[in-house]
Amino acid sequence: MQQQLIARLQQLKPIPVNDQELIASAFVPMKFKEGDVLLPLGQVARQLFFITNGVLRIMAQSDKGNEVTYFFLKENQFCTILYSFNNNLIADESVQAACDTELLAISKNNLLALYDKLPYLKEIIDQISQNTLLEKIKTRNTYLGYNSSERYRLFLERQPEVAGRVPLADIASYLGVTPQSLSRIRKNIR
Repeated sequence: MQQQLIARLQQLKPIPVNDQELIASAFVPMKFKEGDVLLPLGQVARQLFFITNGVLRIMAQSDKGNEVTYFFLKENQFCTILYSFNNNLIADESVQAACDTELLAISKNNLLALYDKLPYLKEIIDQISQNTLLEKIKTRNTYLGYNSSERYRLFLERQPEVAGRVPLADIASYLGVTPQSLSRIRKNIR
């Protein structure tokens, strides 16, 4: 699991072996079952997660009290509610395992201590976070202007590794349709 993390970090910059060991030892392996909440709504994000297997979903509650899926994150991606994590503020979103998930976690305090020892690591993680945010925006913007059937087709094309592993209700929420509508759309596509 830790080698997966190191490989991801090294996509941006080579990391000396001694530093690799320090980084790997700072992250704690964790496993979650589908539906487990990693960060409840209304709490401060105090951990950064690196997904080694599975899918996490970022979600919130609508004004009507319905769960709304904002985004899915999969293997080799970092996940937290960034503004909450960085600014020690209560998060408006929560993080949940969309399927059985294995990840590596590091607390904010341990991450800051690691940054003190390895200042270049902050640049790497900041760059990865920025790229992830840009990818989220690009992905969400892709669905704008399409009807629900077209959004589902695009989802299957662009995120097939997520589509087969998460509950249909989560996909429906992400695409802004009801589960019943998504069932009808799926029947018409096959």
